[in-house]
Amino acid sequence: MRFVGIDPSTKTGFVALDEHGEVIRAKELTGVGSVDPKRMITLINEVISHIQPDDIICIEGFPFSTQKAMFAGGLHHGIRNEIYKRKLSYYEAAPNAVKKFVNITGWEGEKGSKKRLTGPQKKKAIMKAVEEHFGFTHRSDNVVDAYILAHVARLSWIVKEGIDGFENSGTLPTYQYEVVYKILEGAC
Repeated sequence: MRFVGIDPSTKTGFVALDEHGEVIRAKELTGVGSVDPKRMITLINEVISHIQPDDIICIEGFPFSTQKAMFAGGLHHGIRNEIYKRKLSYYEAAPNAVKKFVNITGWEGEKGSKKRLTGPQKKKAIMKAVEEHFGFTHRSDNVVDAYILAHVARLSWIVKEGIDGFENSGTLPTYQYEVVYKILEGAC
């Protein structure tokens, strides 16, 4: 059994973890060329070629704002359609839930003087939080997001299956469970 995280983007992050949470594959996928629809079709095919029949999948939800909305929408739907055609299911985590899973709010500083993290600042904060939480590093922020999503898939499956002793072991922070419960309730 593998737990897969997919962060759809022009450079799509893909991570597969084993049942113990160890990385099996961590890769950034780009498709072929820079002209659509070829780039999008080959990227979707590349993502799907890495998925196996028994994978437990978590995919990042649609971005709320993007400069390339048409590409993002097509890519997100294309991957979901291909997963559906293979009769696989998946969890979906909102972009903010991915950040919350590693305790990133999008703000820094003390109460009363907080500043909103934007673009590269936010990506660096997430990458640093993943390293602190899990000891995982990668040069691609898309792969780092996919790594988080793979952990969300794993924890969601464990909670849904009711694995004895795991949930109440006290080994995971409350904010990670909050993300998973929202996903399982369909609110995320």
